Amino acid sequence: MRRAIVRGTGHYLPERVVENSWFEDKLDTSDEWIRARTGIERRHFAAEGQRTSDLGILAARAALDKAGLAARDIDAVIVATSTPDLTFPSVATMVQAGLGMTRGFAYDLQAVCAGFVFALANADAMIRAGLAERVLVIGAETFSRIMDWTDRGTCVLFGDGAGAVVLEAAEGAAGTSQDRGILATDLNSDGQYRDLLYVDGGVASTGTAGYLRMQGNLVFRHAVEKLADTAHRALDKAGIAPEQVDWLVPHQANLRIIEATAKRMHLPMQKVVLTVADHGNTSAASIPLALSVADAQGRFKPGDLLVVEAIGGGLAWGSAVLRW
Repeated sequence: MRRAIVRGTGHYLPERVVENSWFEDKLDTSDEWIRARTGIERRHFAAEGQRTSDLGILAARAALDKAGLAARDIDAVIVATSTPDLTFPSVATMVQAGLGMTRGFAYDLQAVCAGFVFALANADAMIRAGLAERVLVIGAETFSRIMDWTDRGTCVLFGDGAGAVVLEAAEGAAGTSQDRGILATDLNSDGQYRDLLYVDGGVASTGTAGYLRMQGNLVFRHAVEKLADTAHRALDKAGIAPEQVDWLVPHQANLRIIEATAKRMHLPMQKVVLTVADHGNTSAASIPLALSVADAQGRFKPGDLLVVEAIGGGLAWGSAVLRW
């Protein structure tokens, strides 16, 4: 059985670090208030003129270096983003050009904060089908560009960044859950909840980029329920019990959501990768950033079983189970 294994990871964070205290003289908020409700302490903001594709290129280069590969070795580039440089062409084609990659194909995928999980499932399906041998999967966002700086319920939550993984085709020795690579995925969406988390602009509506809007309490409740459910479904598809999981790598939106989800999965927090304090919510970049940081720290061992999960506007949510 063909499997999509992780060959390398990489990430990039903009140089500008914004502490919670930066908001205190602009909004009715405080460092203590933000930490207590979200677990966020700081985030990174892209520099003026720095685009989503710029972040994606740097993360991609880091992943290729970790994998010991060159751009010419890649068959496809998938970029998960909700903050593209332009309406078109895609960020992925800009990353392709920035890497000097003149073969293969590239495209964007938009599922907001769940985008990387959806992109991972796309890449896995292409590799299983024999459409590609190596796929560069990137999550890249500049959410600071769609913030309403008068809305303390949203603008303190988000940051900018990019993460990337190189997936490579490999033959599973057993064809079972003991194989390395992506073992199962689970994807979901329900458009009736679109007004809970959205951007109030767009090409066909206002002709502007718009600002992010969110009904935080309702999103919180949906997130806790749906993240735990999708993780259990992916584990069931892989034939794996929750107690076998070595690491949960969740979407880094809110520490309280992460803790509640881990509790529902009966996982101790020692098994959860956390980057939310330093990155904030980087939407589709959140999970690949967390994977790359944990990988760089040497936290994952060969054979470790990982669950990644995310939920975003749409609502769209999903998960993947993979063996390192």
